[in-house]
Amino acid sequence: MKMRSETRDPVVHWSPHPWGHRRACTWCRPTATGKCCREGVVDLSFEAESPLAPPAELLETLPSCDWVLQGDRHQIFFPPSETAGRPQEQRCWSSFLEHSRAPVVTEEVAREALLSFVDSKCCYGSAAAGDLVILELKQQNLCRYRLETFSESRISEWTFQPFTNHSVDGPQRGTSPRLWDIKVQVPPMFQEDTRRFQVPHSSLVKECHKCHGRGRYKCSGCHGAGTVRCSSCSGAKRKAKSARRCQMCSGSGRRRCSTCSGRGNKTCATCKGEKKLLHFTQLVIAWKNSLFEFVSEPQLDCPGELLAKARGETLFKDENTTVYPIVDFPLREISLASRRGISEHSAALASRARVLQQRQTLELIPLTEVRYWYQGKTDVYYIYGTDHQVHVVDYPERWCCGCTIL
Repeated sequence: MKMRSETRDPVVHWSPHPWGHRRACTWCRPTATGKCCREGVVDLSFEAESPLAPPAELLETLPSCDWVLQGDRHQIFFPPSETAGRPQEQRCWSSFLEHSRAPVVTEEVAREALLSFVDSKCCYGSAAAGDLVILELKQQNLCRYRLETFSESRISEWTFQPFTNHSVDGPQRGTSPRLWDIKVQVPPMFQEDTRRFQVPHSSLVKECHKCHGRGRYKCSGCHGAGTVRCSSCSGAKRKAKSARRCQMCSGSGRRRCSTCSGRGNKTCATCKGEKKLLHFTQLVIAWKNSLFEFVSEPQLDCPGELLAKARGETLFKDENTTVYPIVDFPLREISLASRRGISEHSAALASRARVLQQRQTLELIPLTEVRYWYQGKTDVYYIYGTDHQVHVVDYPERWCCGCTIL
């Protein structure tokens, strides 16, 4: 069956663990009337007002799923076995590279690239870029290998939300399906997403574990009194060294509690006053795109982090359910990187996710070292990527105006 995403709010997620909330009244604080907390509004003034997890034994009758306990949550990751992709065809990489050479950078192109770079910097002067003498151009073509693995993982978690007397899809309507049998709409390939779905026939209605089905509990600010000590006169009814009564509390020494608006109790934050909770199993599906990148070693002294982000010309692209390592590439380091990337992704995802698609690409990244002379000094700058980005080691004409130059 195909599932629709649930959007009910609020939903509280919890991890099952035992705790002794239903203890005897030896832990009760006295109420204003001296009654036990179970005779009226529950006194939880000593507890945090955030939702708490219910006792695990409350839900022991819920339908079970195949699960593996990891940490403090039930993680479901028994992905079905995958069908291997087609073996990679033999390719003539030499001819591939010969027909994919990046255009040679000329002196004119090198100067235009530098002038464009200088114009984008507020602290750089353009006179040096126009007057410097280009002595030498050294060009190198780098290869960048990229592997993307798009995978789907599924986990289950107990959730609960206030019960508002709507229909309950419980075990009486059938057995809950296995998590990997639930059909959902997969997002476009290589686009990450996370969605949550209510597992069919996994719902149970239980009394709220926080307020014990009363819907309210004693205010933690005033302990049920509805008033608190006046912060202006500290309860003295008049300010220090003054015969006049305190105007903030009208001489009573107490003010209405702002936490509960003077009621002395608050609506239970867990059940929102509904007194009951709907517990159900929630399927959480995460689609992730794992990325592996490798750039061949440059012979020129240009920062590697710039080359990793550079734009390149695509030489080769292979996309399938499973891709095979690139073999017999002229640069042995690329073949090794391809084998290492596929192995790393396989080891990382095999036990916890299902691989939906893989894509590997090879890109050619041009890199040019420009050696120039200006005012008796020789220096270099670099042009990289198909869009002619520039990295300047020490530009001769720049000023400091408080900005950072990269």
